[in-house]
Amino acid sequence: MNHSTAVILLMSILPLGAQPTAGRPGLLFREDWKETPAEKPVTQAHVANGKLVLVLYGPGKIGIKKSHHDRPADDPYYIWSGEAPGNWAVALRLREGLVDLSGQAKIRWRSKQAGFRQLRVILKLPDGSWVVGAEADPPSVDWREFEFVLAGMSWRRLNVDTATESKWVAAPDLSRVAEIGFTDLMPGGGSDACSRLDWIEVYGRLAQ
Repeated sequence: MNHSTAVILLMSILPLGAQPTAGRPGLLFREDWKETPAEKPVTQAHVANGKLVLVLYGPGKIGIKKSHHDRPADDPYYIWSGEAPGNWAVALRLREGLVDLSGQAKIRWRSKQAGFRQLRVILKLPDGSWVVGAEADPPSVDWREFEFVLAGMSWRRLNVDTATESKWVAAPDLSRVAEIGFTDLMPGGGSDACSRLDWIEVYGRLAQ
């Protein structure tokens, strides 16, 4: 079978309007947070990537802190939930437009949770609704990199105003995502019961 015949055969078995996979998506954006003194709440002024807009949600958003300590010397500049008085969510929006997180898209971050906190991915879908991932980054005794392969995840509906989950969502449309973020679905409990996020990377494409 020559190349032309193979292409024709592939197109004949794809659903109408579908396109062949163009390979794994590369790094679309990364956020590391500015290396400035600790401050609460975190604001747009703390966002290092000029292509991103920060949005906070939930009754605990006023307690989300851009944190840092002089000791240990390698302490990162990170987001900390320990003083959140209620459930919270942090999201980033790409100024250039919507994000295609279909196919082999993934999200990576470096974090450290304490207590029973487990950090989860949240996404704002094209219709304005939100979902939160069932897979979570659990507690650890030190900073750790964690990766979510979105195609293999299950999702629940997220009420972003209260930062609480509800019913399961079957096959959400990830091809035109408006905002990407994280939450542990819990209030802060100080250093012994909190979530910390150092940086986040999104591997996807600009939506067409």
